[in-house]
Amino acid sequence: MTSPVCRSCWTELTETFCDLGLSPMANSYVAPENLDRPETFYPLHAYVCTECLLVQLGEFETPEEIFSDYAYFSSYSSSWLEHARSYVEEVTRRFDIDSSTRVVEIASNDGYLLQYFARNDVPVLGIEPAANVAEVARANGIDTCVEFFGIKLAEKLVDEGRQADHLIGNNVLAHVPDLNDFVAGMKLLLAPDGRITMEFPHLLALIAHTEFDTIYHEHFSYFSLHSVTQVFARHGLRLFDVDEVPTHGGSLRIYVCHDESERYTPSERLHTLARKESAYGLDRLDGYRDFAPAVERTKRELLSFLISARERNERVMAYGAPAKGNTLLNYCGVGRDLIDCTVDRNPHKQGRHLPGTRLPIKDPAYIATAKPDYVLILPWNLRDEIVEDLAFIREWGGQFVTPVPHLEVFGPDAVDH
Repeated sequence: MTSPVCRSCWTELTETFCDLGLSPMANSYVAPENLDRPETFYPLHAYVCTECLLVQLGEFETPEEIFSDYAYFSSYSSSWLEHARSYVEEVTRRFDIDSSTRVVEIASNDGYLLQYFARNDVPVLGIEPAANVAEVARANGIDTCVEFFGIKLAEKLVDEGRQADHLIGNNVLAHVPDLNDFVAGMKLLLAPDGRITMEFPHLLALIAHTEFDTIYHEHFSYFSLHSVTQVFARHGLRLFDVDEVPTHGGSLRIYVCHDESERYTPSERLHTLARKESAYGLDRLDGYRDFAPAVERTKRELLSFLISARERNERVMAYGAPAKGNTLLNYCGVGRDLIDCTVDRNPHKQGRHLPGTRLPIKDPAYIATAKPDYVLILPWNLRDEIVEDLAFIREWGGQFVTPVPHLEVFGPDAVDH
């Protein structure tokens, strides 16, 4: 078997970052009628490129297989909607976005973000490959193109006179197997004095907080400022600013323009973050070698807690059915012997079962009926929102558990409101 090669610089991948064993596709929820059918498990083995230091997985399924009928709808998270609204307000003010500005979002999901531009009479176009999700956006009046983005679609849109003055991609860059085709497409689609903003989980936060559960097959790449700068530079694009944002356990929002554009000058924040990453070792291979042992410690902590709770006849239920939760549960080997079920607000997931572990997904109202001793929060990045929604578990002395970066058990009053 030949070794995989880096999707950024094509160097042979030989250095392991983290090997999480075998796992099913994290968003392949199982319908009740398919519970007696086998699932396919794939290696969940992350490498770090010895040349450009991009952390990445191999490709086992095509994007068409993963995303054509997708179960993730952004609008089901109130905190994510607020993040989108705040972003639109900020960039509108900073870049004087108005009705003469064409805004295009790649992976626009159900129109959760573009709706805020549209309310200000800004012309918008969404690009969303999942037809079932795009249909929701269209029903809400958001012009949406149902295709995967790359050079071919970019050329088509340019021919139609639809170049982007402001091009957005939130949590899509990590999902792209053909990274060079995707970034080359953005180069084509971007108007001469336009700019790109991209958000993605920051590799520094993943390592610092042992966020191994954010590694799953639909996430092909894991970016530092160091590695993402090289990806864009290869296609004549340069970063001119960066924000550190709290979403997904710690993300970067990068601001990108054409190399030749004189409109945007590099910010001091770029230099500051580059120094921070260097201090953490992300500009050299040694900075990546302590992650795997930390992951193993987190697994032992969670299993010890769940086994002890079961031996005390205490009930544990999970909250949420996110992809990260499926990585966590499958890597740790947690099933119905240790957790009764999980609940999720998304009706598209309710009634199905988690991949691999086969935990049933119920409506959150079930928590009030079941009265579990502990609620394990799988989307720990939404911890505050969830604790506030479920504060009623104090009525029977229920407590919350978060597994990352280390196991924490706390009551409903432990989170600041």
